[in-house]
Amino acid sequence: MLAFAAVALFLNALNAPGILDGCSLRKPPSSEEMCRNAAYVVRVTSLQYATTPAWGVWTTDIPDSTVVFRVEEVLKGTGLPAKLVIKGYLSDYDDFNDHPAPYRFVRSGGRHGSCFANSYKRGAQFLLFLQRHGDEYSPYWYALGPVNEQLHEHSDPWVAWVKGYLRDLGSEAGQRH
Repeated sequence: MLAFAAVALFLNALNAPGILDGCSLRKPPSSEEMCRNAAYVVRVTSLQYATTPAWGVWTTDIPDSTVVFRVEEVLKGTGLPAKLVIKGYLSDYDDFNDHPAPYRFVRSGGRHGSCFANSYKRGAQFLLFLQRHGDEYSPYWYALGPVNEQLHEHSDPWVAWVKGYLRDLGSEAGQRH
């Protein structure tokens, strides 16, 4: 936690427009808050580009390219299509979160000048926390949070934690009524 506080102080000290581009480290990202506020939580597989990058891969902004994902499982939300098209880049490299679940911070691809990881290994599975803006679905709404983490193939601990939390959250909502 001390390392996170040091990073937060450094990034807040920068306070330069365009560098943080809306990122805020006033409080650490919360897995619980992210689960509650996501409109959709889905396990997906990255397939191919729908739109290829016009200028190459840039990790410090929302991509101009889009990636097609096949929806494998819906953990939260209804009415999603079988395939989603989301802004991002395809990669040939793994980018697993290097912290234990529940994740409290973005994977390493989002720690290099961007608020979000925006690259997806081709053919890999990811757990996406999405908001809908018109016809677009986006994981780029909870800065520095683990909104689009790559998953391990079997019994991923992040998926298990999220499913458990959402189940408990649903039970609590049912008890209030």
